[in-house]
Amino acid sequence: MTIPGPMKNIEKAEVLTLKEQIAYQEGQVVSKTLAQNRAVSVTLFSFDKDEEISTHASGGDAFVTCLDGVGRITIDGVDYELNEGESIVMPAGHPHAVYGKEKFKMLLVVVF
Repeated sequence: MTIPGPMKNIEKAEVLTLKEQIAYQEGQVVSKTLAQNRAVSVTLFSFDKDEEISTHASGGDAFVTCLDGVGRITIDGVDYELNEGESIVMPAGHPHAVYGKEKFKMLLVVVF
């Protein structure tokens, strides 16, 4: 068994506000990988208003927490609105999409 890779792109042993660790960019979806290995993926995302990640499926359960703004998560064709502090799990193998209803920041943790 290999030892999972370390956290990256984020300060260690420092109190942080996650939504301040990624910036909005006009007309874009921005991502910042914090950890990636065979077992887990941890990524920050920012969505400009009306930007999206189109429908796809993941090999792991994808846990999303809204850090800022308002996002729309679609799972199996059903829409869920996510506001700051709210979370949802997009189950592995189910089609899902993410849309910035307003400017929207989220933390994505995928467990494989």
